[in-house]
Parts: sequence; structure tokens; C-alpha cells
Amino acid sequence: MPQTVPFHESLLDTHLPVDVRTPLEFEEDHIPGALNVPLLTNEERVEIGTLYKQVGPLEARRRGLELTAHRFPAMVAEIVAHAAGRPILVYCWRGGLRSKTVTSILDLTGHDAVQLVGGYKAFRTVVTEYFEPFRPPAPLVVLHGMTGIGKTTLLLKLAAAGHSTVDLEGLANHRGSAFGELGLSQSLTQKRFETLLWDAFRRLPADRPVIVEGESRRIGRMTLPGNLYEVMRESVKIWCVASVETRVARLMEEYGLPEYREGMAEALLRIRKKLGGDRYEELAGHLERWEMAPFMEGLIRGYYDKLYYKTREWTEDATIALEDFDAAQRELEQFLATRDWGTAVR
Repeated sequence: MPQTVPFHESLLDTHLPVDVRTPLEFEEDHIPGALNVPLLTNEERVEIGTLYKQVGPLEARRRGLELTAHRFPAMVAEIVAHAAGRPILVYCWRGGLRSKTVTSILDLTGHDAVQLVGGYKAFRTVVTEYFEPFRPPAPLVVLHGMTGIGKTTLLLKLAAAGHSTVDLEGLANHRGSAFGELGLSQSLTQKRFETLLWDAFRRLPADRPVIVEGESRRIGRMTLPGNLYEVMRESVKIWCVASVETRVARLMEEYGLPEYREGMAEALLRIRKKLGGDRYEELAGHLERWEMAPFMEGLIRGYYDKLYYKTREWTEDATIALEDFDAAQRELEQFLATRDWGTAVR
């Protein structure tokens, strides 16, 4: 019998996770840092599952051995090469026959391998419970402000300077606005988004605040898990400001690319009802003539500023100007230095 271990995040620092599920299962979500070495192809898993239900487990196992036995040497070689001397953590969907088989083969060939108890399903439970309820590793500082102000740019600048940050939009692969998917492809699943969030938060130290950008419950198709949204609403809030002229220039730089033209027209059509017929026709005309400055200003005044933060039930803890990002960083750092952040303990 192969040795088994329950999941603990410390395993990710010491072991190479090896996911022996199918490519489709792996694509939906997987343990961070995992290597996918499928025991069965997508089609073979369907075949084995059908055999199991219609004929029985013995015939399913016989067919499984027939399909996979010739792959074992190559699988072992690939896993060992990637492990580079590290012990190996093997998992499948729920710690069943697939991971048991590969762990046994690795063990028989003299390699340090263990099977994950409960498989991916056990890991998924850890991620779900992390956000229900969510207790961040340290207090959150949330950057709020109107579209085009440059909150994401400031967040990335703070990350480069060594501050603890989590880029929610970057992990979701969406900018969080009506035009937020331009140039991006939000192809990840909700489960994958939650795993990426879990991994980002778990890596952060507990002795400094975590800076994030204010979001709604949804970022494109992704939904903030558990009560993360509620925790953000109760956290320290920074209101970011910039002139309309600055915001227009920044939106033009980010979105005003000819290759986005068709996508912008489609996004504009989706918000037609919220804009109203006259406003929509005006903006569509600007877009058709590629008049980016009036187009962006029209979006700001006629859509974004009317829809986003229409009502604020809270008072910000500080206001900073984002006309100059270096000055904004210094101003925020001065604010952070005036507070005793303590330590959050899960």
C-alpha cells in the first residue's frame, strides 16, 4: 500500500504535486504548482466510467490496465525529471485508484512518493472553507475610485515596491468594467479563480496590510468567493481621485487601440439601454469616426460616473490624488505608516 497524507498547504513548499487526472479535469482547476501527467485521456476516462456502470469494476480495471500499462515508464521519467529530487505528492479526483496506481509505481521504482488523501476534492474543500468565513492574513486596505483613475496602475506600482497586494482583476483576467474584457480572454473557471485567490492570500505575511482594488461582487464572469466582498466593505477604504482629463487620457492609452475597435462596439451595444438611445448614438458615432477623446469622456460622464459608486454608504478613511503615481504612492505610504495594523490570525 502506498503511503498517504492529508492535504496541508506546507506540502506545496516541500513536494511536487502531480495531478494524474485528465487534461480537462486539470484545466478546470488544480493544486497550485501541479504537474499534469494524466493516467487516462479525456476519452478513455469516459470509456472506463461507462464500463464501470454497465459491466462492473473488474472489467473497468482490466480495460484501464490495458490502456495505461505501456505508459508507466514514460510517466515515471517525466515526474522524476520535474521533481528534481523533491518528494512527490500524487493526487486524482478523490484519492482513488488513479493516484494509488501512480504512487505505487513510483514507490516500486524507488522514488519518494505519497498519495493525497481525498485527492483534489479534499483540496477544494480547503479552498472553499478558507473563504467561508474569510479572515485575511492581515487587514485589507481597499482602493476605491471612478473608472480610469488608475487604481490598477497604482496597485501594481505598490506591489513592485514590496507592499502586500492582491490583484483581483489580474487573477480574474478581467478589468471589472463593461469594456473590461478587451484584449483579454476570461477563460478560467470559477474554481480556478478561487484557487488563484487562495494561493495569493496564503503567501502574504501577517505583519503588514494587504492592498486590493475595490470591486463589485462580480469581475466579469467571476464571483468573489465566500464573504470576501463583505470583508472588503468593512475594511479600510482609500478614495482615489483624478481629473476627467487625466482619466480620459488613461482610458485612451489602455483601450484606444485599433484592434479593440470591434470589441468596443460590441461592449457599447451591450450597455445601450443603460445609456439611452440618444447617448448611445452619440457615442457610437464617436467610435465609428475613431474620436477617442470625446468617446471616452462621454463614457465617463454618461455611464461610468452615473453607474459606479452612485451611492456610497461609507466614508473613506483617506483620499489620495492619482494625478501623479509617485506622489500617490508616497501619500498612501504616509497614511499606512500612521496606523497600527497588528496581526490577523486565522
